[in-house]
Amino acid sequence: MSQTKSTVLLKHHLKALKLPTMLSECEKIAARCAQENVDHLGFLLQLCEQELLDRERRAADRRLKTAKFPNHKTLESFDFRARPSVNRPMMTELTRCEYIDKRENVLLVGNPGTGKTHLATALGIEACSRGRRVRFWRVTELITQLMEAREERILTRMKGQLAKLDLLILDELGYVPASKLGAELLFDVISTAYERTSVIVTTNLSFERWSEVLGCERLTGAALDRLTHRCHIIECNGDSYRLKDAKRRRRPDKSPEGPEASET
Repeated sequence: MSQTKSTVLLKHHLKALKLPTMLSECEKIAARCAQENVDHLGFLLQLCEQELLDRERRAADRRLKTAKFPNHKTLESFDFRARPSVNRPMMTELTRCEYIDKRENVLLVGNPGTGKTHLATALGIEACSRGRRVRFWRVTELITQLMEAREERILTRMKGQLAKLDLLILDELGYVPASKLGAELLFDVISTAYERTSVIVTTNLSFERWSEVLGCERLTGAALDRLTHRCHIIECNGDSYRLKDAKRRRRPDKSPEGPEASET
């Protein structure tokens, strides 16, 4: 009877202390420790370790959810053989996240469909797993959000949220020209991040053509100066994965006589 009372009280205290894993696992671990003749301190150690492991897992899941990645990508799933221009040793080194500690940036430059977003996402997910706060934005979406925040007079709050990040990913710079206001707001984000927050940028434009997006040579020069001061540049050259896949899938349909005729 006293054992049951002790168990009830223990669970009550664990719940009040907000230790959910210890609450759910205490009886199971206690039974295992009794079978293995583990002393009380050993039991407590196992219980605490399980709580810490689950807490780290939950925190990592929250960071991934908050980062808002478009999909889950890893460096292991990237086809480096199809992209020999990509510096694989550098990418592997970047997964250690030391560039984030040093407030360095990463610029992924190349044609559309060459894996830039894949690599940026993989680096972001790895950073999340190592405890860093990350946010993924498509540039057009970020500019839209900044302009809306300005209209709603909550721009300062949004900028404060961005300033708390360890890594900011700006995807697809160059696909849509920004308005004058949009370019200024984007530059303000880049300027604020300078030497405070690491930034990853993916772009299909050479640096000489960034003014096509930002619209102003002076603004472009200032943005590039901040982003390239301490950065790693990864070139992604070659044909588009998506174009290759589309051609491969269309090829059997070119002839009404079927795949055999299309191979001749």
